[in-house]
Amino acid sequence: MSLEKQHSFWGSLSPLGGLSGAGLLIMASARLAWAVTIAGSLFWVFGLTAFTYAVLYSSTDGKIFPAQGGTVIFTCMASFFGAVYLMLFWLLCPFAAFEVFLPLMLVPLFCSSSSVVEKITNPKGNYHFDIYDHVSESVSQAAVLAVLLVVFSIIREPLSYCSLSFPGTFQGMVTIVSFKAGSFFPIRIFTSSAGAFLLLGYFVCLYQYGKSAFFPGDAEK
Repeated sequence: MSLEKQHSFWGSLSPLGGLSGAGLLIMASARLAWAVTIAGSLFWVFGLTAFTYAVLYSSTDGKIFPAQGGTVIFTCMASFFGAVYLMLFWLLCPFAAFEVFLPLMLVPLFCSSSSVVEKITNPKGNYHFDIYDHVSESVSQAAVLAVLLVVFSIIREPLSYCSLSFPGTFQGMVTIVSFKAGSFFPIRIFTSSAGAFLLLGYFVCLYQYGKSAFFPGDAEK
């Protein structure tokens, strides 16, 4: 994995560039309520994990960390903060937490697959990076995936259910906007994962077109 700094959105490791976030985009975009919950988990897990790992590594100069296997420790930290977020959200709204239990458990894995841990443990190639840089880069990666997830759900849920929802109440979600169903809405195909893949393919085509227009040199490589 390249340790060079990449653009959080246009880089090859971005959610649409490398489809690293395709799983969450498919599973958690059916409802806006789910997308908002997962977006909060992304900021929580990515930010706190990068901050904790960077502080411990810099304060001990990496002496307490093994020469190999830093990703395992980073994954354990991400899983811990993911579990804390799930517990807090479960106390606030149990049914909403139950509906997105699986995507919430996948967030730490997406966090550990980022390049943040490699950049923290390889200061020679990133001597100008400090704790703030590592945390801000990690949060920017979470922000890109969170925004894409929310936008994706805002488009997908009205096409599927003629509504927009938000997490809360004893039912797990509350409808904040409801559209009148007609001959065109809802398009039930977008309710399933197959329809979500079709919508994601359209997003990726627009992304590749925009990338070739703004960064033609990268597209030729």
